[in-house]
Amino acid sequence: QVQLAESGGGLVQAGGSLRLSCAASGRTFSSYAMGWFRQAPGKEREFVATITWSGGHTYYADSVKGRFTISRDNAKNTVYLQMNSLKPEDTAVYYCAARIRYYSGSYFMNENAYDYWGQGTQVTVSS
Repeated sequence: QVQLAESGGGLVQAGGSLRLSCAASGRTFSSYAMGWFRQAPGKEREFVATITWSGGHTYYADSVKGRFTISRDNAKNTVYLQMNSLKPEDTAVYYCAARIRYYSGSYFMNENAYDYWGQGTQVTVSS
């Protein structure tokens, strides 16, 4: 069992930066791949980024590539999402999620691939 808690959201102007953190409980954090998803008002939850258990591989949605960076510190049981050059369209509730299984292809972009979820943190980008 893994419990996840996001923090670091808030209100920022367009072009600004935020760093989200996701703290995980449990001793097996390093066994999980981690992901970030987001859900804007009136829209479905969408994939943002993922990182493998070792941190050796990352993958990003096209909409955030080059602006967002996912990283993890297994010693601190924490995964991060550094968000730069924020745009109003980045406004959403951001969720972190943990995934125990490896999937070939792009199934890791599907929220159903993830086993545990945090409660989310609001990010609002003003124009």
